Amino acid sequence: MIDEAGRGAAGKAMADTLARLEATIRSRKGGDPSASYVAKLFAWGRPKIAQKLGEEAVETVIAAIAGEKDETVKEAADLIFHLTVLLADMDLSLADVMAELDRREGVSGLAEKAARKVD
Repeated sequence: MIDEAGRGAAGKAMADTLARLEATIRSRKGGDPSASYVAKLFAWGRPKIAQKLGEEAVETVIAAIAGEKDETVKEAADLIFHLTVLLADMDLSLADVMAELDRREGVSGLAEKAARKVD
């Protein structure tokens, strides 16, 4: 469980953890699939990576609905991991996602959603 008192430095620690994760994932792109799960995901291709992301999202939801905090944390970690792999496969980064979140900051979620163009 996350210690409430430890959240003061959590922002930097979180950024450092995510930066290390992203760097590790990117370093394994094109690697030996028999030696690395990440390399194996990249070798399987985007549809499989997206499928794994979806599976982890469902597992996170199930754990949350069940009220299982420790399991939710584990599944959320898997979800972030697989999202980071998908982003790397698309030559996107967590910084791209953070920029979008920054853009939305201070904007009502209802207003932001209403302003989206419908395809």
